[in-house]
Amino acid sequence: MSLIELKHVVGGYGGAPILNGVDIAIEQSDIGVIVGPNGAGKSTTLKAIFGLLKVTGGTITFAGEEITNSLPDRLVPRGLSFVPQEKNVFTSMSVEENLEMGAFTRRDDFSDTMAWVYQMFPVLKEKRRQPAGELSGGQRQMVAMGRALMSKPKLLMLDEPSAGLSPRYVIEIFETIVRVNTEGVGILMVEQNARQALAFASRGFVLANGQNRFTGTGPELIADPEVARSFLGG
Repeated sequence: MSLIELKHVVGGYGGAPILNGVDIAIEQSDIGVIVGPNGAGKSTTLKAIFGLLKVTGGTITFAGEEITNSLPDRLVPRGLSFVPQEKNVFTSMSVEENLEMGAFTRRDDFSDTMAWVYQMFPVLKEKRRQPAGELSGGQRQMVAMGRALMSKPKLLMLDEPSAGLSPRYVIEIFETIVRVNTEGVGILMVEQNARQALAFASRGFVLANGQNRFTGTGPELIADPEVARSFLGG
């Protein structure tokens, strides 16, 4: 059974829909990567899953339960976390306070999860007392991911995790995503660094005009001449 499954999803922000029948399915062991041109509906797909816009057609199922148009505060306790591309840290709060905010839905002792996040992101432990706003872009992205992991999600959704980062941090963020996945967290991410991201994707989805154009494993999509020519710059 798929952890997350979108069937013929239609939706947008009012007016003409941005998503025109998107189909996505991944298992908890997968890293799913959504690529495509600007305006294809990539980030909109993640927002539709997380209840941030109205789905007007199709269904979204998570862990065997339909969640179409469920609100974020209902989804986080069920095991769904989302890291938006922008404004994804509390800049005036310390790194550790940001991470604690990620556990706000939990009523148990989350110190083990905090230790696990610091193990994933050692630099955050070093800087745990620093305001998040003083960190580099790459380190802020780590704070945002770490905070999302504090709720112990089954699925972590990431919107452009490498946007604006130096090449060194891009590699570091991608390596961490793979490591988080090997620890049992499913990943569904939107990424502009398409070729790099598809290289480690077990499932890849190429969207155009709010619809699936190609679906396959990451390496299959990289090897497809039409995908390479139209979406990966040759």
